[in-house]
Amino acid sequence: MSEVFPAGPATAAEDADLRRAREGDGDAFTRLVEPLRRELHAHCYRMLGSTHDADDALQEALLRAWRGLGGFEGRSSLRSWLYAVATRTCLDAVRSRGRRALPMDLGPFSERAVIENAPATDVAWLGPYPDAGLVDGGPAGRYAQREAVELAFVAALQHLPGNQRAALLLFEVLGFSAAEIAAMMNTSTTSVNSALARARRVVAEKVPERSRQQALRLIDDARLRQVVTDYSTALERGDADALVALLTEDVTWSMPPLPHWYRGIEAVADFALRVPLTSCPPWRHLPTSANGQPAVAGYLWDDDAGAYLAWSIDVLTLRDDRIREITSFVDAAHFPAFGLPPSLP
Repeated sequence: MSEVFPAGPATAAEDADLRRAREGDGDAFTRLVEPLRRELHAHCYRMLGSTHDADDALQEALLRAWRGLGGFEGRSSLRSWLYAVATRTCLDAVRSRGRRALPMDLGPFSERAVIENAPATDVAWLGPYPDAGLVDGGPAGRYAQREAVELAFVAALQHLPGNQRAALLLFEVLGFSAAEIAAMMNTSTTSVNSALARARRVVAEKVPERSRQQALRLIDDARLRQVVTDYSTALERGDADALVALLTEDVTWSMPPLPHWYRGIEAVADFALRVPLTSCPPWRHLPTSANGQPAVAGYLWDDDAGAYLAWSIDVLTLRDDRIREITSFVDAAHFPAFGLPPSLP
């Protein structure tokens, strides 16, 4: 998964901005880092599993970079140096906050619908990532941009210690050499190679051999849009048969921060019939995309507000042209990052 963004020679304008930034010109520093902001943010998300944590980490990393710019000697590219600062910032966050989880990390699936299902507030949950934050272009590597934010991959990363997580991302996703990574992380090349070997074993056990992107490329765009539309329509109409017809036999449905999850067509159908199709107020949906996968934003009717209010971002994982996994991220706080309105009339 090696996605390389070559640094290339600095332009005269970049050299001038670097000189001005070292002299305290904040606008010059902003011009230098702005072209790299999106890819740095995606790196922080992969490290931390949360868009909100990535926001905080990137802000802290850029503040550290601004304060430490005098220590940048130009022996590497500015991009490499910024990735080193961002990675160290994320490692500090990993040490203080721990890893993020999905419901299947915490316990076995439920065979029947759990009606009284209180959110688990003591768990740090994995969150969705808006595709608008991904950088386009660059040569395709072992993990391309969209593959490297797929839920299965980001969830697998959460099972790695911070140093292994960082080494894998810097090497396999961003294309830095083991020697460069050793310099970034203040360690030896031998330690980096050892961390890479251990990280690859864990990820290989947890990530499907064929990426979601490879699977999606086998589906006609029109059919993909139709599946998303049919999923939304089935929920809005309360049509259990139409929903079940879209699912694989081994489908899973999870809803962080709710701890219970379901596996298999019978368990998922029982949950769908008892909760979102009959017990919930009316639904409305907007199509979106998250983690390199099709997604829908769900809004539930609220009598007091007289509107449909933001409820969940449902990320759909497909096998062939059926839904293999539904991950419903239940929290209106996810919506602003996707540029989605808080309510629908």
